[in-house]
Amino acid sequence: MIESMPESAQPATPLPPPPAEPPLPGQSPARARLTPLTAGILGTVIGAAAVGAVWASTTLSDSGPGTLTLTGTFSLADEVVSDGDGCRGGSGYDDIAEGTSVTVYDASSDVAATGHLGASTVESGICLFEVSVDDVPRGEKFYQVEVSHRGKVQLSQKEAEGGEFGASLG
Repeated sequence: MIESMPESAQPATPLPPPPAEPPLPGQSPARARLTPLTAGILGTVIGAAAVGAVWASTTLSDSGPGTLTLTGTFSLADEVVSDGDGCRGGSGYDDIAEGTSVTVYDASSDVAATGHLGASTVESGICLFEVSVDDVPRGEKFYQVEVSHRGKVQLSQKEAEGGEFGASLG
């Protein structure tokens, strides 16, 4: 025969489950899995935030049309002095050498960027210099370039962007 407990001996509310045992070293606790709907919503929110961040950073950092590096050559035909591996100008052209200033002006004749003559070589008695001026603002209809104090040479935006600067002296 089964005996029943008196009502006073039975608990009024169920007891909570016993506490979970902590994970052993090297084990990670069990994680709850996301439902497909929750995962989809979370992915959409994260994706939208990423696209918004990229858009904001490119829009805010691009305050203008950017810059270009003006490249080309400068040649000296008279009074060329061979200088080891390179060359320079002599007599009335002694201001022409590696390191001589190169100034780029915008269409308003304001200084847009400055640089200097680069490495030089002698070819058929002509001293050729590399020209490279960084950070020239884009968007001008034309540019003027001056080596030392020898006068300005004009070139179009297309020529400047295409690395087609070329000037000579002597």
